[in-house]
Amino acid sequence: MRARDFDQVLTGVPSATSADVAQHRHPDAGLTRLDVWWARVLDTRAKRLAWAWAGPIVVTLLAAVLRLWNLGSLHFLVFDETYYVKDAYSMMTLGYEGQWPAEANDSFNAGIVDVFTAKAAYIAHPPLGKWIISLGLRVFGAEDAVGWRISTAIVGVLAVALLCLIAWALFRSTALATLAGGLMAVDGLAIVMSRTALLDNSLMLFTLLGFGAILLDRRQSAGRLDLWMTKRADAARSTDWGPSLLFRPWLVAAGAAFGLASAVKWSGLYFLAAFALYVLVVDAVARRRAGVHFWASSVVFRQAPVTFLLMVPVAVGAYLASWTGWLVTAGGYDRDWASLQPGASSSGLVNALQSLWHYHVAIYNTNLSLSTPHGYQANPLSWLFLVRPTAFSYIGSERGENGCTLDHCSEFITSIANPVLWWLAVAAAFYLLFRLARRREWRVGLILAGIGAGYLPWLLYTDRTVFQFYTIVFLPYLILGLVFVVKLVLGSPADPPRQRRAALLVVGAALVAILLTSVFFWSAWTGIPVGSVYQRLHYWLPTWG
Repeated sequence: MRARDFDQVLTGVPSATSADVAQHRHPDAGLTRLDVWWARVLDTRAKRLAWAWAGPIVVTLLAAVLRLWNLGSLHFLVFDETYYVKDAYSMMTLGYEGQWPAEANDSFNAGIVDVFTAKAAYIAHPPLGKWIISLGLRVFGAEDAVGWRISTAIVGVLAVALLCLIAWALFRSTALATLAGGLMAVDGLAIVMSRTALLDNSLMLFTLLGFGAILLDRRQSAGRLDLWMTKRADAARSTDWGPSLLFRPWLVAAGAAFGLASAVKWSGLYFLAAFALYVLVVDAVARRRAGVHFWASSVVFRQAPVTFLLMVPVAVGAYLASWTGWLVTAGGYDRDWASLQPGASSSGLVNALQSLWHYHVAIYNTNLSLSTPHGYQANPLSWLFLVRPTAFSYIGSERGENGCTLDHCSEFITSIANPVLWWLAVAAAFYLLFRLARRREWRVGLILAGIGAGYLPWLLYTDRTVFQFYTIVFLPYLILGLVFVVKLVLGSPADPPRQRRAALLVVGAALVAILLTSVFFWSAWTGIPVGSVYQRLHYWLPTWG
């Protein structure tokens, strides 16, 4: 009987036959029934290959159902859709965001959408996220609520599939990859942000793409360093500077992805800076451990400039490309600012870039001073504890209204994460901090870098008006951290049977609790009408109401 399949796909350790397990396992060990069953399920190469595809595909399809089902049921602009959907629609026609009259929401909800003007609106976010929303408007039309939200829903589905791929690359385990994607698929924050036409879901996808590229670069660079060490041992003429740093296509791809993220929201710049620093530090440490004599000089004179040149120019290019509509038209906000200044350049391109820079300075000042009080604002210090989730929509109906069959019905949407999943993932992240300090494992460092890039910069802006749903950008890395801890808890089939069964029971119970919580919160994530008493049962903390 073979146990290698369960060991391989569930824990990611090298394959082993039952004889291998018997040789190395604890003297009192015996395979659990689940281990035996799983080994029999995957007892051929064809079955293992089918499982490698089926697991991620199934959770991606689950994500698609949860995000696309009844997507247009709320035929009114929800929360900040009032800005981004209308901006996206005017950009389709003008190439830039036009102004809308004060009563535009009512007419837009009613299907009367062509009420914007050609006068430019002052907008404090880059355009790429709105261009993505506009793709759905082109296909379904701006009169259809599905058209408003379909693009962000597809982005959410793609993020689940991408997280499966990244988890597999990290852990070399189909089961753990499927688990990571499955947790993302059923999480409420990910569901709500996919079913609402805001910018943050697109920001999350592009930063996740950049994270995946950094992961692939890390593996490629480690392989090249190993090869260099082998050659250095065999050849007297080897250099002390280490292998070349120039050919790193995945680093270029990461720069492009982080540039596109910044073109959705400027917080994408934090990821570019954080992972450029991460690459620099990890490269330096790896070269020092490999015996590169001049590793410090290499960092200052070679690694830092090369890392900058590989990532930053392509990021800037990707960012500027998102402003093409504003650059090639004449009506964008402050588009002609430079040409109206004394001593203006005769070059149209120079004037356009100067005007764009002036516009960016104004946007920066606006974002820096944004402090308008809001009932659902959440201090970043409270984000990890899920203190104040954002309510996106609420409709109350009496019996007979809007199909209500109870004394009072509530249709509410709150962008709260699955509380059980969130709190477990945050606890796992704190454990990983402790583990990194003791063991310095590269996977742990990479996961924490993602969490830190998405969260820590916001601690500089505790006085600004910010919201809990901004945490969608680092949710994937919290999930990866939780999956890493699950891997540790599960251990191996070679463990003592009592320990093995306890680990399986603990992990199984946690997963069941997460799934049941998602079922319970489904109405709060999708706006399904429920009774007022049932609605109040979702307020686990007094600050959730």
